[in-house]
Amino acid sequence: MLTTKKPTANSFANTKPGASEAESWSLEDHWPTLLSGLADQVTEGASALQNTIDLLLSKGRISKAEHRALSIPTDRIKLSGISAQQINRFHGGRIRQSHEKVDMSALVEGVLQERKKDFALLGIQLRRKLKRVDVLVDPTVAHTFVNAVLDWGLPFGNRIDVRMDINAWPQHARLQVRVSNDGVPPSSSASADSLSWMLVRQIALASGGVEIDRQITDEGVNFTALFSRTVQAVDGISAVDLSDGHSSMFKSLSGVYVLTISPTLQIRADVRDALREIGIISDSVVDFRQAREAIVSRMPNLIVVDAEIKDHEFDQFRRELLREVFEFPFVEISPDDSSFDMSGFGEFSMAKVGRGNIREALGTAVMFELAKMM
Repeated sequence: MLTTKKPTANSFANTKPGASEAESWSLEDHWPTLLSGLADQVTEGASALQNTIDLLLSKGRISKAEHRALSIPTDRIKLSGISAQQINRFHGGRIRQSHEKVDMSALVEGVLQERKKDFALLGIQLRRKLKRVDVLVDPTVAHTFVNAVLDWGLPFGNRIDVRMDINAWPQHARLQVRVSNDGVPPSSSASADSLSWMLVRQIALASGGVEIDRQITDEGVNFTALFSRTVQAVDGISAVDLSDGHSSMFKSLSGVYVLTISPTLQIRADVRDALREIGIISDSVVDFRQAREAIVSRMPNLIVVDAEIKDHEFDQFRRELLREVFEFPFVEISPDDSSFDMSGFGEFSMAKVGRGNIREALGTAVMFELAKMM
């Protein structure tokens, strides 16, 4: 005859003497174990499913197109499991970090090369501008971080711009990732607070010295990470002597091309003459329709725009331009004759030069904006 053994207090790890199982056990205490178990099952199941799909392709049971169609959702499932595993490990402090001097531009380029086939498969257009910046960071953690940023952003669009450089102030290494959708609806998997974003945040928190920021718009997403443990900050814009007519800055202006947009003939003429004095060639148009046509023929390095036409049409024109280039400098011609203001370092910041101050100040403003782009 079968008998059932009654559980004792020692049968449950968290059971206190005299307490029932319901009173001693709580999901809150066990959620890390639960998350880990679910993540492992998801990852193992997705890997097994992918192996089966690969086997069907090798035996000719499915076509390459069908294999690709099945592999994409399988990869997403596997990514979810891996992200959950990594979040749990970072949160639990089970990731040992060995901070080394890492060239972040090389690391980011390596990640982009590893994902080159994936980008092609998904129809992603990639552009990057990577400058060498050394950061004290764990290489494996940094690699995971960059991948997580890409995993978070890619569902929001079909064009990705990646930039690695030095922030103006504070002089920290800066990673920028912008994903644009060109008016195409984002993927159904796009989520502002996806598992990939949770992983990005957890890595930034666990690594220390990483400050992150994001903006989400109808046109896509923008992400920025600043690394305070930058090994050696390079000289900033202050190193450019804008008042020295023989500075090295002038020697680098020979290939610069500027487009001026203004309905006023006198402004167009004054801008042309001021730019000619510092060796910059330029063209001018009267409105944004002509500007679009001019850009098709030749992309300028900088645009001078009349404040008189800075309205909603200008905003649309600028958004269109920023889809083509990661950053783009503008200088505004202000109706205040004597005004002269340098721009800040935000994406939409703009220098201003007064109409009566064009010959004296425009050259300096243009050189400052171009120096920021170097």
